[in-house]
Amino acid sequence: MNGPDPAIAAVRTAVRDFLAVSGKPGELCVAVSGGADSLALAEAAAFTGTRAGLTVRALVVDHGLQDGSAETAARAADTARELGVHSAEVLKVRVEGAGGPEAAARRARYRALRSALGDGHGVVLLGHTLDDQAETVLLGLGRGSGPRSLAGMRPHDPPWGRPLLGVTRATTRKACRALGVDPWQDPHNEDPRFTRVRLRTEVLPLLEDVLAGGVAASLARTAAQLREDTEALDTLADAVHLRAFIEEGLDVAVLATEPPALRRRVLRRWLLDSGVRELTDAHLRSVDALVGNWRGQGGVWLPGDLVAARAHGRLLLEAPQSTT
Repeated sequence: MNGPDPAIAAVRTAVRDFLAVSGKPGELCVAVSGGADSLALAEAAAFTGTRAGLTVRALVVDHGLQDGSAETAARAADTARELGVHSAEVLKVRVEGAGGPEAAARRARYRALRSALGDGHGVVLLGHTLDDQAETVLLGLGRGSGPRSLAGMRPHDPPWGRPLLGVTRATTRKACRALGVDPWQDPHNEDPRFTRVRLRTEVLPLLEDVLAGGVAASLARTAAQLREDTEALDTLADAVHLRAFIEEGLDVAVLATEPPALRRRVLRRWLLDSGVRELTDAHLRSVDALVGNWRGQGGVWLPGDLVAARAHGRLLLEAPQSTT
């Protein structure tokens, strides 16, 4: 008896392996755009999840940014149902805020998907592929974002699941052809105004040509290696944080004995936990200088109108004093 097409089998295997490692969720959802990646993922999730006793929902976000977006979203939901999901719903969002339309749309999309989970005991599968991972690593490298960014997207970052990070975009397209579905082609994916589009259509093909192929897989492999290193360092930093944390601040004496890589991870966690947002590498290094390069300097101003300062052997985070 013939089995499924190899591309379909590859996507199903990726989903099955993901569920085996991450554990059985309370609810299994799939974010569906109507593109090849999300449709192949929806079929695989429906096939694998149903056999595991899970109810599989498709969530389609309508950003309202293009003419006919409502019809496109409805068609994606219908296709997901035909591919076997138990239910499909369209989530209408309003795209607004800072950072340009791409960033605003991403924020709106993730907010809607998270809200759709309800009690939060489920997972939302996202159709990011090996190619998307490679593009993420290149973006981080070009922006000097550091190892945390170069580590790319995590396969399981609750409530998000990315089973296809080891599957190529070409495979998902082949899977859709074998399934007999016609994916939606998002015109934004061909628009050179977007940095990712130029990476996808210009930079990566050039690198593949110059380096004789295999670049996307190599970048994804690099991300996996850096992710393992980052997780190990984060675990060590957690132990340092426990020893250094005193009365809402950090003990400088404890931090001063640690390597800068661990120290900055402790500081990053402390600042984020304390409500500092939009934290940059420059902010972090300036706060670290209060420990590793202490010369009696003043405090460091941070986003959110907060100041990190050193006093009496501790690092403290406080609101600046009014001069009026």
